Amino acid sequence: MDYVKPNEVVQSIAIAAEKKASLSVLHILIKGFLSGAFLGYATTLAYQASTQTGLDIVGAIIFPTGFVIILLLNLELVTGSFAMLPIARFRGLTTTPKILRNFTWAFIGNLIGSVFYAVLFFIAITKFGHTFDAPVIDKIIAVAESKTLDYKGYGGDGYIVVFVKALLCNWMVTMGAVMAFTSQATIGKIAAMWIPVFIFFAQGFEHAVVNMFVIPAAMMLGADISFGDWWLWNQIPVTIGNLISGIIFTAICLHVITKEKGKI
Repeated sequence: MDYVKPNEVVQSIAIAAEKKASLSVLHILIKGFLSGAFLGYATTLAYQASTQTGLDIVGAIIFPTGFVIILLLNLELVTGSFAMLPIARFRGLTTTPKILRNFTWAFIGNLIGSVFYAVLFFIAITKFGHTFDAPVIDKIIAVAESKTLDYKGYGGDGYIVVFVKALLCNWMVTMGAVMAFTSQATIGKIAAMWIPVFIFFAQGFEHAVVNMFVIPAAMMLGADISFGDWWLWNQIPVTIGNLISGIIFTAICLHVITKEKGKI
């Protein structure tokens, strides 16, 4: 049996997170860059599947491929780290400054990789700006506008909605990172992490790194979205919501229910 029990899972996460927190800035940046690009790949694949079949659920089934690559290669995805590194801190294996350092550079690496892939995808899908008639282009623009202009149209209520959708998203994303530790077999890890990632994407919740690709890509493709719309109505509140969700709903809860009696 390759199943790993919950208390062993959380302790393994703490040990892995300790190593993550001690990575050099260069390694964090490179790993973050790759994660951003790979998640962009998975997003465009999901949207291609959605437009080709007319079923968004098909795209949601496909989307976790990006997370599989990232987690199996132990790359740096800041949204997953929002839960993993705090667990290591709660168990005394790392420090707050190291965590903040990892979060900062992983975020930057994810952003660079996502935008880099967006540029390459723009060149590929538009034939270097010569044609904009691919159905996936309309899909990306529609999704990005719903992630920014729709919230803006609701004013203050829009902030509440985007924040709640960010909470709901990273609850599942961080559970995907956790589930990867529940098996010692590669196929078991893939199956386990697939489930929560599918759940978040199928329901259109807000993921900071996915949005680092979708929104700038849509802007390149002609969406009526400004830089301010991107950051004020999505990227900033979504990142905060993802962070809070990872710490409270996953890190704290799993730490408390699996810690040994008498230990913090």
